[in-house]
Amino acid sequence: MPTHQAVHVASANAPLTLVEVDTPAPSSGHVRIDVAACGVCGTDHGFVTGGFPGLTWPLTPGHEIAGTVAEVGDGVEGFATGDRVAVGWFGGNCHHCVPCRQAFFMQCENMQVPSWHYPGGYAESVTVPVTALARIPDELSFVEAAPMGCAGVTTFNALRRTRAKAGDLVAVLGIGGLGHLGVQWSRAMGFETVAIARGAAKEADARELGAHHYIDSTSSDVSAELRRLGGAVAVLATAANAQAMADTVGGLGPQGELVVVGVTADPLPISPMQLITPGVSVTGHPSGTSRDVEETMRFAVRSGVRAMVEERPLAEAADAYAAMDEGRARYRMVLTV
Repeated sequence: MPTHQAVHVASANAPLTLVEVDTPAPSSGHVRIDVAACGVCGTDHGFVTGGFPGLTWPLTPGHEIAGTVAEVGDGVEGFATGDRVAVGWFGGNCHHCVPCRQAFFMQCENMQVPSWHYPGGYAESVTVPVTALARIPDELSFVEAAPMGCAGVTTFNALRRTRAKAGDLVAVLGIGGLGHLGVQWSRAMGFETVAIARGAAKEADARELGAHHYIDSTSSDVSAELRRLGGAVAVLATAANAQAMADTVGGLGPQGELVVVGVTADPLPISPMQLITPGVSVTGHPSGTSRDVEETMRFAVRSGVRAMVEERPLAEAADAYAAMDEGRARYRMVLTV
């Protein structure tokens, strides 16, 4: 049987190690992808540290995958060898459970996530269900496409599902791996865009990314500043800080929305009184389906939105992961194969 290189994590918190593994042919309903690029996502920390239930060791991280279909299993329709495809957090669904039958595909009871339910994309080759595949437009490189499978679709999809219309005030909390894309999407969608971050250091980047306004949460009352600007129709919370999220609620306009994509286990310190009178809502948003990833990439082509990335070869996966995990990465790390 042929082999390929992949990164293994032997157990929770074990080192990331490059190893040789077998390359089996894809089973029915699956395709094998020759990986060209894979993003390093903050959520990878939860896999490497054993933070998700039911993990199988050794584990190969990576759920921002871009590459070329190399082999097609039985029963696969619509995709062929040579197709350029991306796979994100949404790594396949069953189409049979009740949520799928209700078209709630992101809530599939049997949804698969690369690195959780099958080996992920820190590898030369990955085998995935055909339902996970998103077609990459010719105008995007593999490195540009990879982060769109998670960071890109999460922020794009969250913003387009709010009630905000072109010209409305929309704020993005956190200018990091997710937020730097959120600011770009918000500007491209025609929103009056507010960037919110800690300190003044991110202001220049935020304005270059498209923000019309910048709020330093360490020196200003965030809610008061948002009210001064007229009140936000929506706040996209990308920073994984429950208090920082709560601090934006008073800056929402009538029936405004706080949309949460930053992951933290801490409870949100928000009182019912803050929600009831202004009629505001707090919503969690989970990434997007393979079709959503396709639409994200198509909009990226039309709008010019791109993730700001640092590329590293697969052999340097451990260093790239550490740079992300320790906050040394400027925005996104992408492994190239």
